[in-house]
Amino acid sequence: MSRSHYRSNNGFLDDVKSGCLVGLGHFKWLVTKTLGVGGRDDSSRQDFSNEGLKVVGVGYGRTGTYSLGLALDELGYPTLHTQHLYETGDIFDHLVDNIFLKSIEENKVVVGKPDFNLLLKGGYVATVDLPFALYFEQIRDQYPDCKFILTTREDSETWFRSWNVMTSSITQPAQYASMFTHVKKLEYYMRYLFATVNDDKEFLTSPWPLPPQNKEKAIASYERHNQLVRDTIPPSHLLEYNVRQGWEPLCRFLEVSVAGCPMTPFPKSNSARAVKWQSYSSFIGPPILVSLILMILFSGALRRIRSVADWCCHERSRLLQLLSKGKGKDS
Repeated sequence: MSRSHYRSNNGFLDDVKSGCLVGLGHFKWLVTKTLGVGGRDDSSRQDFSNEGLKVVGVGYGRTGTYSLGLALDELGYPTLHTQHLYETGDIFDHLVDNIFLKSIEENKVVVGKPDFNLLLKGGYVATVDLPFALYFEQIRDQYPDCKFILTTREDSETWFRSWNVMTSSITQPAQYASMFTHVKKLEYYMRYLFATVNDDKEFLTSPWPLPPQNKEKAIASYERHNQLVRDTIPPSHLLEYNVRQGWEPLCRFLEVSVAGCPMTPFPKSNSARAVKWQSYSSFIGPPILVSLILMILFSGALRRIRSVADWCCHERSRLLQLLSKGKGKDS
C-alpha cells in the first residue's frame, strides 16, 4: 500500500492535503467494508516467518512513529504502523479477540501474548507504535537479534499536547461510526489504548462520550514506559531517537552504509494539525456522500418526471390534432 500521501513538509497546506487524503482513505475503508467489497491484497506480500522481527519502534504514539515507519520502509524494512492495523485482517482480529475485547470483558487491561508470527506472515519485519510497542520484553525474548527504537519528544508536556489533540480528534468519528461491526472493533482498540496510556480501566467500559485524557496519569505512563524500555533493552540493541535527528543516527544504528543511507529529506508526516484534518474529512465524508447520492437520485427522479411530462404534452398535442381532424371531417 502506498503511503506517500502521508508525507509533508509540515506546511499548513501540506498538512491539510495529507490529512484530508488520509481521512477520506479511512472513509473509503468504511464504505468498502460496509458494502463487502475491496480489501487488502496479500497475494504479493512476502512471508518473513523464517527471518523474524528485525526492528520494533517502542515509543508511544505521537512521538514521530509514523515518520519512523516511513523511514524504515525506505531502508528496506516493511513496517506495520498500527494506524493501519485495521487493514490487516488476521492481525487485527487476533488482537481484538485475544486482547482488546478480552480487556473490556474483564474490565482490566489484559497484556496477553500476541502471535508476532502473524506480522511476519503478513509481510512485515518491523512494526511501530502501540500496541506492539508494549511487548518489547516478549519480542526481545522471542527474537533476540531484533533492534528497538525508542522514539521520544522534546519533553513530556510536548508529547501530551500532541497525544491529546489526536485522541480528541478520533473519538467523535469513532463514536458515531461504531454502529458498524468493523468500526466497533476499532472502538475496542481505542478503549484499550486509552485505558493503557491513562492507566485507567474506566475507558474500557465507560459509555460515550469517553472521559477526557488524564494529563497526570498519561505523562506518568509515558515516562514509566520509556524508562522501562531503557532498563530492559541492552544499549547495543536500543536507539533512543527523536525523528528530528534525521537519517544519520538511524542508519548508523541499523548498520546501513553511508552510500545506502538516503540523501532525500527525512519523512515528516502525521502532524497534530494533519490528524485534525483527518478527523474533519472522515467526519464530513458521510454527509457529503449521502448528499451526492440524494442529488443523483433527485436528478434521476427529476429526469423521469420531465420525461413523463414531455410524453404527456406530446400525447395531448397528438390527441388535440386527432380531435381537430375529426371535427374537420364532420363539417
